[in-house]
Amino acid sequence: MKNKLSINFRAMLFGLFSLILLTTTSSFITLPDNPDAIVGVWKTGEGTAMVRIYKNGDKYQGKVVWLKEPIDPETGKPKLDKNQTDEAAKKRPVLGLINIWGFVPKENNVWDEGNIYDPKNGNTYSSTMKLINANTLEVRGYIGVSLIGRTDTWTRQVK
Repeated sequence: MKNKLSINFRAMLFGLFSLILLTTTSSFITLPDNPDAIVGVWKTGEGTAMVRIYKNGDKYQGKVVWLKEPIDPETGKPKLDKNQTDEAAKKRPVLGLINIWGFVPKENNVWDEGNIYDPKNGNTYSSTMKLINANTLEVRGYIGVSLIGRTDTWTRQVK
């Protein structure tokens, strides 16, 4: 009887040790990131535009593919990039405008080294993007240091 208890106790200890080892090591194993996970159509946080993100070479960029108000109420014509500092660029339409570019996939569902252009004020910012889940993308624009900036949460529209 004593021998059976000893064997059962050892088996229980071995099982417990195996479970702890498996749990501990599996927390260090992460699934590989999918660099193309951000490809698709995303609605901006304000809901006034949609941007299609796609791969261009080894980097990612995006263009405006939908506007809530595509017509300029002042002119009755499609909205133009009128806040741009370059006079020639002021005549380009916002719809179809490449407004994010240069993003490189990094670890942990982060794309960095990119830029984002805001047609509302004509400014370009350094930018980073982080995929929170399959349908939520945090887009951060900043000047200089990432700590000083603004984050907008985009929602996937089409997969």
